[in-house]
Amino acid sequence: MSRVQLALRVPDLDASIAFYSKLFNTEPAKLREGYANFAIAEPPLKLVLVQGEAGQDTRMDHLGVEVASSEAVHAATARLADQGLDTAVENDTTCCYALQDKVWVHGPGQEPWEVYVVKADADTLTKQPQSTCCAGPSDAAGVELSSGCC
Repeated sequence: MSRVQLALRVPDLDASIAFYSKLFNTEPAKLREGYANFAIAEPPLKLVLVQGEAGQDTRMDHLGVEVASSEAVHAATARLADQGLDTAVENDTTCCYALQDKVWVHGPGQEPWEVYVVKADADTLTKQPQSTCCAGPSDAAGVELSSGCC
């Protein structure tokens, strides 16, 4: 199993859940405070919604590829590094209410991509302050540009 992930930071989580439930004709697979995800079978997509700031437009948060195993994450890490991409590995990290292994890379426009596996459910959004989960790059003034949350 492999599917693309799209994570959106939305100003109104409840309205977004209602809209995407209608659009994809399915209910969220996981609902937590400020967070929802949809495991959509057709088209194969993991849609993640993260509560943003009220009054702001929805924006792309990050992109990902969910894979079936830690071995697939490790293989992706080796392949990406062999192709000259800078990789940031996070093993056994708690992110977006899940225990995960993952590797991060950034596209030419600094768009964050993760290749990850969900190993288990978790009770918290994140447990590791050094994790890039939900704490993306900042501009020179320290304003968050995007987050990396799954």
